[in-house]
Amino acid sequence: MSLNTALSIAQSGLALVQRQIAQSADNIANSGTAGYTAKTVAGSTLTAGGQSTGVRSLQAQRSIDTAVAADLNSARSSQAAAEARATILQGIDQVEGDPEDGQSVGDLTADLRTAFVTLRESPSEQILQQKVVDAASTLADRYNEVSDAITEARQSAHDGMVDDVATLNSGLRQVATLNAQIVSLKAQGLSTATLEDQRDTAVAGIAEVLEVKAIPQDSGAISLIAKGGLNLPLSPDSDAFQLSNAAIGVESYHGTNAAGVTGSIPGVMLAGVDVTSQLGGGRLAAYADLRDNVLPLQQAELDVSAANLATRLDAQGLTLFTGSDGTVPDAAGAYSDSTSGVMGFASAMRVNSAVLADSTAVRDGTHDVAGSVGGASSFTSNPDGGPDGFTTLIDRALDYSFGTKVAEGVTQPGFATTGLGPDGTLTSSLGTAQTVEDYAARLVARHTGESSAATTAATNAGALVSGLEERFSARSSVDVDAELASMVSLQNTYAANARVMSTVQSMYDALFAVNT
Repeated sequence: MSLNTALSIAQSGLALVQRQIAQSADNIANSGTAGYTAKTVAGSTLTAGGQSTGVRSLQAQRSIDTAVAADLNSARSSQAAAEARATILQGIDQVEGDPEDGQSVGDLTADLRTAFVTLRESPSEQILQQKVVDAASTLADRYNEVSDAITEARQSAHDGMVDDVATLNSGLRQVATLNAQIVSLKAQGLSTATLEDQRDTAVAGIAEVLEVKAIPQDSGAISLIAKGGLNLPLSPDSDAFQLSNAAIGVESYHGTNAAGVTGSIPGVMLAGVDVTSQLGGGRLAAYADLRDNVLPLQQAELDVSAANLATRLDAQGLTLFTGSDGTVPDAAGAYSDSTSGVMGFASAMRVNSAVLADSTAVRDGTHDVAGSVGGASSFTSNPDGGPDGFTTLIDRALDYSFGTKVAEGVTQPGFATTGLGPDGTLTSSLGTAQTVEDYAARLVARHTGESSAATTAATNAGALVSGLEERFSARSSVDVDAELASMVSLQNTYAANARVMSTVQSMYDALFAVNT
């Protein structure tokens, strides 16, 4: 080996060590930077004629566990979805009332029945009559408040979808831009590690909105496939997804109902196609499910509860509750049929103005009942000047309106379980309830259970994300202690190469001295 070759080899070694030391310094400097991964600079042996001629510095490479990174993005999608559900449902819980406080619609329905029981002992007591009216007013107010909270929650879910679509589009544009830069640098043989970190951060942001899987391409670019099979278009200059703002009401729905009528709530559009039903995983899909399924069903169950209470009392001769137009809904009618008056009744429910004006109506009744086969038996309301101890109406309310029968030998019709929601496509599991009080209690239990389950899911998802982040950090983040130890080793290597160069230089000096 010639002195020139030895000098060249030592110089290449110094160049590699210099790059390695610079990379370690960069790693340490960025150890606290979000999304930064540890990078290494490796060397490759140079040969000529079968003999080593030094070392070539390769481009910086990331130390990353791609499998853990993919699992982490999936867990982030689940966490974002669970947190969205928990936040939306907790807002309704706060209005629905803490079960321990006894202020839920289930508890207040029980309170109304108890007020009738107390009145039964002293029917002529105006204070007790007024307590029935007050209990009814409190219950109607709670139905109103919970219904309004559900509508507000649906609006929040839709607004969250609009925001998430904007976030999704921004993330897709960023990935598209980074793809182009990475492909260009890779074609030139330059390092793309830093840009890949930035792209991974962008993908992580997208994953919170919509669960995606990154598919690497030979060019250095990636493609994104959403859970559910959507191939996400990547363009640096366009908004791939579209979703417009909308005002959400009790009657609002997305898609097409059984009659082929399209609802007023817009869907998430991709290239002119509504892909709302194809959204899988992530916060966007959770919001869509809340807006179109979970919350409309809660509203429908609340309406069914309120409508049956009003209908069953009215059937026995007491129009205690009406809608804002003064009419009583037909609880036996189809939920989505506007003529039944059931949809949205919980929001419009109020105590009959005639009862508010004269509380004796809760003893005497508001109207006569003709009676019918398969329905309530006949009833004649207590006339003016009738007995103060009149209990017929109170007994009918307690035995039948709050009971399991319409009349002796006639079972109350069941609570609606199908055809629910503004589009008539939703199904409830509460149909096994026997009484209005039982139905209201089950309704509250299920709704609060959904909120509790969402909170638990969010907690568990957060724990999973934390665990995966620790695994990812252990494999891919900067270990400052290891980097410092590596720099000490690199210093020794640098010194060794420098000594080789110094020795070769001394040999050159000696050779020149001989020649002169």
